[in-house]
Amino acid sequence: MSDVSFEEFVASRGRDLWRTAFLLTGDPHKAEDLVQTALMKCWRRWSSIADDGAVEAYVRRAMVTTYTDWWRRRWNAERPTEVLPEGLSVEVDHGLRQDTLAALATLPRGQRAVLVLRFYEDLTEAQTAAALGISVGTVKSQTSRALGALRSSTIFQEQA
Repeated sequence: MSDVSFEEFVASRGRDLWRTAFLLTGDPHKAEDLVQTALMKCWRRWSSIADDGAVEAYVRRAMVTTYTDWWRRRWNAERPTEVLPEGLSVEVDHGLRQDTLAALATLPRGQRAVLVLRFYEDLTEAQTAAALGISVGTVKSQTSRALGALRSSTIFQEQA
């Protein structure tokens, strides 16, 4: 099999590789991604792999290694479903949105970062502190100051 070109190998063994990938992932789409990723890694080194003579073993090992890397990353992405859940019907007040962005822009960077992480990203005080490299007490005081500044902001007082 050392004389086989990359294209010939993929044409003859692609279905079997996909089957192995499907058994690893349990998902046909992830299996396709896994095979393509592993083949891409092998394609770069095809001449040295083909000279070894153990082409299929090398490609399968690349698939397992790639799958293990994916698993270790603990990727928790969206899971498609057959029936989409009913979404919330939320009307956006574009004026309020613009006012909020304008008010946030008046805050110092640290206070703005704390508010965005705490209330937009929905992080805990400890997670926010870790993300910003500050203490939990600083997160609490910055949050308090920032919310106080927003409450007294002329932008929001005009609407009241």
